[in-house]
Amino acid sequence: MATIFSKIIAGEIPCYKVAEDERFFAFLDINPLAKGHTLVVPKQEVDYIFDLPETDLSDMVLFAKRVASALQKTVDCKRVGIAVIGLEVPHAHIHLIPIKEESDMVFSKARLKLSSEEMTDIAEKAAEVFM
Repeated sequence: MATIFSKIIAGEIPCYKVAEDERFFAFLDINPLAKGHTLVVPKQEVDYIFDLPETDLSDMVLFAKRVASALQKTVDCKRVGIAVIGLEVPHAHIHLIPIKEESDMVFSKARLKLSSEEMTDIAEKAAEVFM
């Protein structure tokens, strides 16, 4: 059974896409910790990130680096933090979270409620910079 991320990649579920290439996909988290909170996923459906072949894992991190650079130019932040938890959805993914301080990456805190317009604006601006 396809994961929700596979359905997003296939276009079956809408998303706020930030970037895509032939192997990876990046889109805004709909329950963000911060403006610009982005998920980077492989198009290949693999549950655990460390089950990816080494070249895919390293290429995914390099893709995430490019996305993080675009986010840092788009969203007001000091840095873009990275986290891999891997329990929420059985599809490998990296969280990229624009942060101003360490507490911005506490996953137990309340999530932001952003409008569709805000999400679209962030995704479009980051996508422009990513290219």
